[in-house]
Amino acid sequence: MMKKTITILLLVSLLSVALASCNGGQAGAGNEAMTSVEKTPLSVFAAGSLIIPFADVEKAFEVKHPQIDVQAEYHGSIQVIRHATELHKPIDVVVTADASLIPLLMYESRVPETNEPYADWYIRFASNHLALAYGENSKYADEINAENWAEVIARPDMKIGIADPRFDASGYRALMAFALSEMANNDYGLFAPMFDGQFSFPVTIFRGDELTTITVPEILETKKGSHIVLRGSSVQLIALLQSGDLDYAFEYESVIQQHELNMVSLPDEVNLGEPDFEAEYNQVQVDLDFQRFASVKPKFRGERIGYGVTIPAGAQHTEEAALFIAFLLSDEGRAVMEANHHPLFETFLADGYENLPASLQAITVPLE
Repeated sequence: MMKKTITILLLVSLLSVALASCNGGQAGAGNEAMTSVEKTPLSVFAAGSLIIPFADVEKAFEVKHPQIDVQAEYHGSIQVIRHATELHKPIDVVVTADASLIPLLMYESRVPETNEPYADWYIRFASNHLALAYGENSKYADEINAENWAEVIARPDMKIGIADPRFDASGYRALMAFALSEMANNDYGLFAPMFDGQFSFPVTIFRGDELTTITVPEILETKKGSHIVLRGSSVQLIALLQSGDLDYAFEYESVIQQHELNMVSLPDEVNLGEPDFEAEYNQVQVDLDFQRFASVKPKFRGERIGYGVTIPAGAQHTEEAALFIAFLLSDEGRAVMEANHHPLFETFLADGYENLPASLQAITVPLE
């Protein structure tokens, strides 16, 4: 009887210790949860050409601001804006590969509930150059160069990747490159071999005395056997180059370097990246015959490539968004971007300067 009693007492004692330990662990976990800081989610929608540099910007920013969790999503630049203006997502920072898209598609579009514009300012912060990327087994790699590229890639046995110009700025810039090459070489037979007969509904070109206009139909689909391969954004073409399914693709130089692909650099009068050729770039325009933009007729005029950033109406974390942009434009942000082959402008020009947060006015100058 005595042994049984001792055994029961030992069991009760062990059970008490176990319960105390368990309760103590729960209490500790509760205290730890109470002392942990909930991070502020920062929604950043950016052009696909920024995926690699912005991954490093995000890491560096979060080290400096551990209370903020950057949640980035990447698309073609027009798609980035559509997520804010048509899908009404609560985005905190919008970054496009074409700054002019912001006034065109955001200034002119209104938030239904408030009638305020989706944006009333933007900052031009970086440029780039359009180029041709190619892989190890691309056809005519030993022949193609900056002078003959337009003729070589138009050959019928080639597979050429272009981002859909209805969604991605590099797509309509690829169209511009052909028109600019025609003008630079005084050879107006370059556009047709590349684009005629490749789509169910044609992409057309009209060469006026002062302006060449390229019109993209609302429905843009390639015909069977076309030598053109369309994707929603230029970065979606990278895997096709690497697999050998494409011979060449129009990409930005920064992206080509980041992925260590081979590159054909385009002439300065064609690559849309040189300030001295702004007047030449301005002689080309791409129109989208695209009814999805009910209140805006998209017309993209050639100009030096300029990336743009803004905080859209409806942003839920405007202070954190301004912190992110300020970091991007800081010396530390510049170093991260340049380490990824994407240099920033020396001076950051702001349109709608008076509407910027004060912290961003301090590091920008008004766009004249």
